[in-house]
Amino acid sequence: MFIDRVKIKVKAGDGGNGVTAFRREKFVPRGGPSGGDGGVGGSVWMESDEGLNTLLHLRYNPEHKAERGRHGEGSNRSGKDGADITIKVPVGTQLFDPGTGKLVFDFTEPGLRHLVAKGGKGGWGNAHFATPTRRAPKFHFQGRPGDEKELQLELKLIADVGLVGFPNAGKSTLISVISAAKPKIADYPFTTLEPNLGVVDMGDFKTFVVADIPGLIEGASEGAGLGDRFLRHVERTKLILHLVDVSSSSGRDPVSDYEIINRELAKYSRDLAERPQIVVATKLDALDEPERLESLKKRAKKDRSQFFQISSVAGTGIDELLFAVAAAVETLGTRSESMQAGY
Repeated sequence: MFIDRVKIKVKAGDGGNGVTAFRREKFVPRGGPSGGDGGVGGSVWMESDEGLNTLLHLRYNPEHKAERGRHGEGSNRSGKDGADITIKVPVGTQLFDPGTGKLVFDFTEPGLRHLVAKGGKGGWGNAHFATPTRRAPKFHFQGRPGDEKELQLELKLIADVGLVGFPNAGKSTLISVISAAKPKIADYPFTTLEPNLGVVDMGDFKTFVVADIPGLIEGASEGAGLGDRFLRHVERTKLILHLVDVSSSSGRDPVSDYEIINRELAKYSRDLAERPQIVVATKLDALDEPERLESLKKRAKKDRSQFFQISSVAGTGIDELLFAVAAAVETLGTRSESMQAGY
């Protein structure tokens, strides 16, 4: 089950208490203060792990608590510090404060760590308060409580290419043909209810990651058909593959479908509207009205978008499309790296 939004509670360990104690040894009638300090409470950390691709493990385990520090003891023995805990999350997870909606941290790379709740400080024992004029202090400090928070986690998939289009446009069939991904495929809308990731191997150690986004409909940017939740998985892709069904079996106009999806992308985010896009006419094997294909081709040309026509079932046009996508991903990757380097 793909889960991309959860709310969890975290509690860092409380600090251990200091202790009031005095030396009680034979032949030492007036032993000084010997109360040890309490241990520091364990902290709660969060770390991105590339071996995870969903927040499911947190859906059924929403509360996380670190170990408290041990109390101090006599003979100046300090309490043991509480153990930290680390919560693993997928790469692409964003951490929000549910009260303010503010983004706290973004786990964009594997191995990133962030302190989400700090353990409480240990209290001081009475040995800390001895002075030349106060030789027998009879008090100590309590440990401080650890941080306790509620956190909102949201996952945005990180992929090179995002497949978008109306339901039943052929996105799942395409990703099953070009990668080892095995999404559910059926001849009815909304077959795909959760995003799927696939890795395309182009040989010579060249690969790119494709995200199959569930079908979008008009009003998706405002939440229709859960579109707003699906669209955020396209935000981190370098390239959009816009799939349009040109067969008459859909009962819709290809150009209208194309324009509706682009409008929804623009409404959701201006950046998405400006993202490089390749238009792909699908279900070429079922094309019975050639003018449907030609009208979409003219519309894509008007927008200066690359245009390909394929049949995932027959394998027509797949190789040409993949080489174009691989070249675009490589170019876009080089550009983004250059921008980061300041060139």
